[in-house]
Amino acid sequence: MAVLSEEQSMLRDAARSWVQEKSPVTAFRKMRDSGVDVGYDADAWNEMAEMGWAGVIIPEEYGGSNFGYLSMGLILEETGRTLTASPLLASGLAAASALVLGGSDEQKSEWLPKIADGSVVATLAIDEGPHHRPEKVEARFEGGKITGRKTFVLEGMAANLLVVSAKGPDGIGLYLVRADDGGVKRQRLQLADSRGAANIELNGAAAEPLSGGFELVEKVLDRARAGVAAEMLGAATQAFETTLDYLKTRVQFGQVIGSFQALQHRAAKMFTDLELSRSAVEAALTAIDNDAPDVAELASLAKAKMGDTFHLVSNEMVQMHGGIGMTDAHDAGFYLKRARAAEAAFGNQAYHRDRYARLQGY
Repeated sequence: MAVLSEEQSMLRDAARSWVQEKSPVTAFRKMRDSGVDVGYDADAWNEMAEMGWAGVIIPEEYGGSNFGYLSMGLILEETGRTLTASPLLASGLAAASALVLGGSDEQKSEWLPKIADGSVVATLAIDEGPHHRPEKVEARFEGGKITGRKTFVLEGMAANLLVVSAKGPDGIGLYLVRADDGGVKRQRLQLADSRGAANIELNGAAAEPLSGGFELVEKVLDRARAGVAAEMLGAATQAFETTLDYLKTRVQFGQVIGSFQALQHRAAKMFTDLELSRSAVEAALTAIDNDAPDVAELASLAKAKMGDTFHLVSNEMVQMHGGIGMTDAHDAGFYLKRARAAEAAFGNQAYHRDRYARLQGY
């Protein structure tokens, strides 16, 4: 594990206490059954914002705490444990990163304080097809307006501010679009993991450019990839611990099933993969905080490794729980569905293995 400061340890412990008390998996189940359009509980999100979580990576002069990405990762890990649905990843990390890295002083002053206090939900609108391909962009920015289409936009129904990738005079870059602009049309998507997402059409929507071009796009995406990997780490860890508890208590053929060597081997495989994944995730977040030159490689490594691990652990959770694991009454299905959706977010394992190889010169 990364060596945490006293402030980071306190932040992690506070996040753990809050999600266990205020946002257990039963709260996620209740939100899912309610059918709320935005895909999260607004009251819970307001509490998260009041605790300062939405401003963790935002500089103090704009209403944040500037605690850094490892600190944000610790919070996301804890929310991942209980499958807490919120705009924290999309707004407090991804979109906030775009403004911090590429926004003008005026843009930062206008939007970052509102993102930090939760009064504005912002999100990235990058992909235009079924797969993550940020370099393939057809949306165009001309004359101060954007025309194009974006797919699978996380928190797309709740967002007040869209950070949109589009082709401009100098190539692909990021642009700010107000979601209430008359040129913005949204279509709600119903994803397997019951989170909020939308397809968005931009028909001459007014836009403001951020500075940085495609380099900014990649920097922001790497931060989002490390963040979602941290959330996946929390979910996979909880899925493993829940399964391990079951192995220690479930009796079959007169024996606790955890005494069966075949199941012990499978549990050991999950444990070692989780430890390796934790190292990869924490390395990526620390590299971002240190502005290291290998952030891109480490972000892809973390996302690819965490995708494989969460896929394995969520499968094993269902299989080792047997018949009950196949039912909606048990939480195992929630973790499996979240694994599949999170794997695809900001690039799946195949995308990141290929990207890592290319970054290494292969």
